Amino acid sequence: MWFFARDPVRDFPFELSPELPEGGPPGPWVLHRGRKKATGSPVSIFVYDVKPGVEEQTQVAKAAFKRLKTLRHPNILAYIDGLETDRCLHIVTEAVTPLGAYLKARAEAGDLRELELSWGLHQIVKALSFLVNDCSLIHNNVCMAAVFVDRAGEWKLGGLDYMYSAQGNGGGPPRKGIPELEQYDPPELADGSGRAVREKWSADMWRLGCLIWEVFNGPLPRAAALRNPGKIPKSLVPHYCELVGANPKVRPNPARFLQNCRAPGGFMNNRFVETNLFLEEIQIKEPAEKQKFFQELSKSLDSFPEDFCRHKVLPQLLTAFEFGSAGAVVLTPLFKVGKFLGAVEYQRKIIPVVVKMFSSTDRAMRIRLLQQMEQFIQYLDEPTVNTQIFPHVVHGFLDTNPAIREQTVKSMLLLAPKLNETNLNVELMKHFARLQAKDEQGPIRCNTTVCLGKIGSYLSAGTRHRVLTSAFSRATKDPFAPSRVAGVLGFAATHNLYSMNDCAHKILPVLCSLTVDPERAVRDQAFKAIRSFLSKLESVSEDPTQLAEAEKDVHAASSPGMGGAAASWAGWAVTGVSSLTSKLIRAHPTAAPAETNVPQRPVPEGHWETQEESKDAEEDSTAADRWDDEDWGSLEQEAESVLAQQDNWSTGGQASWAGQTSNPGHKSQESDWSSWEAEDAWEQGWQEPSPPEPPPEGTRLASEYNWGGPEPSDKGDPFAALSVCREAGAQPRRDSWGDDNWEGLEAESRQAKAELARKKREERKREMEAKRTEKKTAKGPMKLGTRKLD
Repeated sequence: MWFFARDPVRDFPFELSPELPEGGPPGPWVLHRGRKKATGSPVSIFVYDVKPGVEEQTQVAKAAFKRLKTLRHPNILAYIDGLETDRCLHIVTEAVTPLGAYLKARAEAGDLRELELSWGLHQIVKALSFLVNDCSLIHNNVCMAAVFVDRAGEWKLGGLDYMYSAQGNGGGPPRKGIPELEQYDPPELADGSGRAVREKWSADMWRLGCLIWEVFNGPLPRAAALRNPGKIPKSLVPHYCELVGANPKVRPNPARFLQNCRAPGGFMNNRFVETNLFLEEIQIKEPAEKQKFFQELSKSLDSFPEDFCRHKVLPQLLTAFEFGSAGAVVLTPLFKVGKFLGAVEYQRKIIPVVVKMFSSTDRAMRIRLLQQMEQFIQYLDEPTVNTQIFPHVVHGFLDTNPAIREQTVKSMLLLAPKLNETNLNVELMKHFARLQAKDEQGPIRCNTTVCLGKIGSYLSAGTRHRVLTSAFSRATKDPFAPSRVAGVLGFAATHNLYSMNDCAHKILPVLCSLTVDPERAVRDQAFKAIRSFLSKLESVSEDPTQLAEAEKDVHAASSPGMGGAAASWAGWAVTGVSSLTSKLIRAHPTAAPAETNVPQRPVPEGHWETQEESKDAEEDSTAADRWDDEDWGSLEQEAESVLAQQDNWSTGGQASWAGQTSNPGHKSQESDWSSWEAEDAWEQGWQEPSPPEPPPEGTRLASEYNWGGPEPSDKGDPFAALSVCREAGAQPRRDSWGDDNWEGLEAESRQAKAELARKKREERKREMEAKRTEKKTAKGPMKLGTRKLD
């Protein structure tokens, strides 16, 4: 029977890459790229081939193997595994690149920054401080070839071949015998003049000065070149001169050198070094310190290296969310770093965290996710959106905070293309119907109409036919002027989704009623839309063969490309998911339905500014189409202070918001929702507009209005009188969102509720007394246990 010896190299769990070796430190070691056989994760493998006749060099290599295996420090090359045989030595470490090759590649790409160099040198000096002060070891080989860089841009100290003890046990420094390394020796070792009175760190600090010179100026040609600092930054020059001074006694300890460079105005006193130092100690930081750090981190990420953000900042952000209490503050830097990731890496690292965040009960986190959805929506697949994202997002439609309701509506612009048939055509439309009809906030009703117009092309043909006409017609009856404009623009943006009969019998009558709207902007858009629909009808009337072409999209399946021309005409381009209406409500705080005894409407300001009648049509069109140019604003900015105090999604309503813009004519949201469920019919949700009521007596017709000259001051605006008719029965709505005195409004709301409850109790008491009196009068007194006979 034959027995074959196993090859330890073949059984080694790591293998060398077929690529050419990357080099390594001067000497027998050769650096190879490698990978772990089981997982394929990249590693670096230092290989030394044992040759006969070089026993001294072999002993040095084995000593380096042992040192690297036993030394553990964040700034020293990390040992993973090793192999020692009679023929070779293999040392497996984390995947690294020699510093010289790294700096050359970064310089050629134009990405090398002084911030990186300051942190890299900080790490090497810290490693030397650990060796000298904590381990009493002299590295004896500090140079460019002994420094390596990992994938995050962290500098690691290697080259431990010639290390020896500073305490004298184990003999003196080993002989190098390599001219390339001996040029880094300090002068007191070369001249033999007897200047041996020095500190244990003196030689390594001289070599550190040589390393600093090489980092900024390239390879060191000779020791005399150290006299000229060259490109070394001015803030570092004084400390560099201390390192390369001829007197070894004055060379600073590595710890003191770090302290000097970290002083105000020092080379290592910058935001990048401070960020790295905080990340190294983040586990022992207080929660308040972590919150402040993550809040300020986003501002600095643009100036940080990309590799550092991907491989060092990102893991800390994910850890802070997973195991810490950082909360919503990690979202902004997380998505900023996510821009550096590829699609596969983003899907693997960021998306699982995002999905988990949507299930959070933290209101601030939910609204920030909705605000920044544009940054990650393209990485979400449809099953994830429908099963894990949308069920949590729809809770925002029922939230008592208007900012969250508004942001939830806006997020549907991005989610709609990925929603399935049920979520889009049933669930979402049910919530939109309720918001547009019963939400107490005018801006939210307006945003719902805007969003419906933008996602109309994604709806099924049956849903479009049942919903769009009724929804936009309802919007034209809204007391909030921007909502009426949104209704008109909704018709225009989806004009290709209506049949000719619907255009003539349902849409044009609604638009014609808006030609006498009190608001000039509403009238302008109505006239513009009427001309468009009339032109379409006229072209089909002149050439009936165009009917099929004009109605090709009416019964077509949902398509994101439908209605593009109309949307462009109406100025409905989505330039970021944002809202126009909160800016309108701030600029137009009194755009509420007028009371019956106040025929004069306040003059609108800002975007809805009334223009002079003498302006030409082009100017009117430009003013009316400022929909695209607005920075849409957001209600959540005004509610930021309120959100900061609300940590639980399921907590009570916002009395301050409700007190500010509540409408007594509306029921509570919960009762609205229950009543909507009781209806259980779409036709009842999107009702057809009711026929207009006749104007009150004394109202002049439009033909009798003095269009050419100014109206006498004692006469009211006929459009305002019509607005009274339009808004009869509606309670005045306060939309003054600009006031920030939430506490006062909340107190007023509570007082008003208490007063109303007291009045109801008194009224109920009076009714009961009246009934008792009436009963006694009718039947007379009665005795207990007897029955009165008539």
